[in-house]
Amino acid sequence: NEQKVLRQRILKRMKVSPVMLGPDYNHTMETPASFLLVGIPGLQSSHLWLAISLSAMHIIALLGNILIVTAIWMDSTLHEPMYCFLCVLAAVDIVMTSLVVSKMVRIFCSGDSSISFSACFIQTCFVHLATAVETGLLLTMAFDCYIAICKPLHYKRILMPQVMLGMSMAITIRAITAMTPLSWMVNHLPFCGSNVVLHSYCEHIALARLACADPVPSSLYSLIGSSIMVGSDVAFIAASYILILRAVFGLSSKTAQLKALSTCGSHVGVMALYYLPGMASTYVAWLGQDVVPLHTQVLLADLYMIIPATSNPIIYGMRTKQLLEGIWSYLMHFLFDHSNLGS
Repeated sequence: NEQKVLRQRILKRMKVSPVMLGPDYNHTMETPASFLLVGIPGLQSSHLWLAISLSAMHIIALLGNILIVTAIWMDSTLHEPMYCFLCVLAAVDIVMTSLVVSKMVRIFCSGDSSISFSACFIQTCFVHLATAVETGLLLTMAFDCYIAICKPLHYKRILMPQVMLGMSMAITIRAITAMTPLSWMVNHLPFCGSNVVLHSYCEHIALARLACADPVPSSLYSLIGSSIMVGSDVAFIAASYILILRAVFGLSSKTAQLKALSTCGSHVGVMALYYLPGMASTYVAWLGQDVVPLHTQVLLADLYMIIPATSNPIIYGMRTKQLLEGIWSYLMHFLFDHSNLGS
């Protein structure tokens, strides 16, 4: 009842009536042709400021990750396992921001809140799939860091191209296997009531609460699946860094210690930005608005969509000297070559 009242208030503020929503708003068993995303419920008056902030972060995320992908692709000295995994991570962030964050920006800027059912379904599935791929990539990057510091003499023999390909395939297969049942459950949810999604994007739990069926099975699967996957990955990552720290503090050279700690610090910073907001968003959404206000839930989920993608190129670009030199070299090559062609 509280959610129904809240939807009616939001519709009134948006100047949208049930008649304008079409027959999908009424109680029919047909799948709605489209959904309406309201942005952040209760914070509509702040949408302009949110739009400005989100647009700036969106631009930084796109440009930064495109620079990383291009620099690694163009510079043969960066064709190492760590940078290859970083390249894939940046590519996933590019697709994520293009598919999800760009729509959020349009909602906050122009109020363009309508999204088709198929596009909404793709958003939901891709967010879960990308999350599963990203956590796998972070695990492999931690493993790469462990081999580079603890077993440097065996680095090239262990991380051969065949091994990297096998790890990439394992990450992809695991993500698809884990997310396929959830995608099937979301796609087969019956909708017979409101098509107003109290969120900024097609978040799974927000969609499941609109269904005319018990949302607990799919929500519980999402919660348990995410907890098991992320929990196991974090445990292995923590074990890797414990071994790394033991090896680092065993080094006799203070310069080598600082260099290793700087590299590991960049990895840990990126991992914290991926894991902490993501899991906090998942558990907060599960607890519901009786425990955490709805606008806080949505805002936290929105920040998880944009902050890691924005911070990732900044942290790696500024903290990793070899990558920074590669990006700078590519920019100089691009600018001067084009200026010479123009003259």
